[in-house]
Amino acid sequence: MKLPVSTEWLLHCATTLAQLDPGATASAAQLAQYYDLPAPYLAKQLQALVRGGVLAATTGPRGGFRLGRPAAEITLLQIVEAVDGGASPYECREIRQQGRGALRPEDCRETCVLAAKMAEAHEAWRSSLAATSLADVLATLPATAPERTRRRMAGTA
Repeated sequence: MKLPVSTEWLLHCATTLAQLDPGATASAAQLAQYYDLPAPYLAKQLQALVRGGVLAATTGPRGGFRLGRPAAEITLLQIVEAVDGGASPYECREIRQQGRGALRPEDCRETCVLAAKMAEAHEAWRSSLAATSLADVLATLPATAPERTRRRMAGTA
């Protein structure tokens, strides 16, 4: 499965926001500068996380983005689905019933075994992401990372 590059951006941006002091915000421009990303496109993508309830946005001179809930309540799956949706990347088109190798209709009453295995893999992937919160991610970072992030984000203001 290949996800859009913006998914990586938003996973990192959410992790960065989770490292800021409670209530602190960062603008799309700050996050874009922090990661050397195109600001207008990143701003559009961050809005998907706001619509998904992952982030909250405020306007004004001190406005920007912050987590919409505590990091322990935001899963990686919620971030991915806010951006990419929850549909399976695999779509069975029943080619087993086409061409010279076509199976008889009565042999295709059960779900295609390949479609079933792909759905099983997709569900395992989703379960793994659903079981990992931003707080879990933060717990694996070096102890110095949050302070370093806060200092460097302040330098992008």
